[in-house]
Amino acid sequence: MVSDINFLLVGNSRLHWAKYSQNQSKFFHTQKDQKVPENIDLDNLIWASVGKLPNFLLKEENEIKTQDIQLSNLPDYFGVDRALACIAALKIIENPLNKDLLIADFGTILSITKLNANGSILGGQLIPGFLTQLKSMEQNTKNLKIPKKYEIPIKDFLINTEEAILKGVINSLTGVINNLFIPTKDILIICGGDSEFFAKSLKTQKENIINAPNLVMEGMIIHHLYIKRLL
Repeated sequence: MVSDINFLLVGNSRLHWAKYSQNQSKFFHTQKDQKVPENIDLDNLIWASVGKLPNFLLKEENEIKTQDIQLSNLPDYFGVDRALACIAALKIIENPLNKDLLIADFGTILSITKLNANGSILGGQLIPGFLTQLKSMEQNTKNLKIPKKYEIPIKDFLINTEEAILKGVINSLTGVINNLFIPTKDILIICGGDSEFFAKSLKTQKENIINAPNLVMEGMIIHHLYIKRLL
């Protein structure tokens, strides 16, 4: 039986944690300035990073890097989070028709990655994420402020400024996915911190969308267990 294993992905804005025990996975998230959660053994913590490292010590030998991941046509400079999401998608997504997998990770950056059913990376796109766009509008204009409530407006043309900001940013993110996603050829998997929010908007326009918010963390677990020959 596999003993408890803890995982950490250092993101750009948050820390993402996973605990694997008895073939069960639990996920949770903390802010970067918070203390290390209880019962986390830093000496045995498996981790990866796409953001600035936190102020506690992480052992270099426990880090998962992009070059450690076995995927065809995967560049070393690809974000490790994108690579891990691909590993998870190949393992857990049912794909009897051997469609391409289109992964949209709604985080600080919306990263879109496409790979074929054999696991070969086809490429992708990077777009400023939901909060990144909102913060940029506030920082670079005199009168626009980040909306206090994130409720998706139904109408397309809004009088209220906050609603107009939300609708515009939402359309910029869902629009690129709707433009790239071809249901007859692709399976769309959405993940990341804002995936639950955007699933509502995308479902009104496309069917057969898989929402797997912790896909990257699942990829970390799958990769580690495979390397240790436990999977």
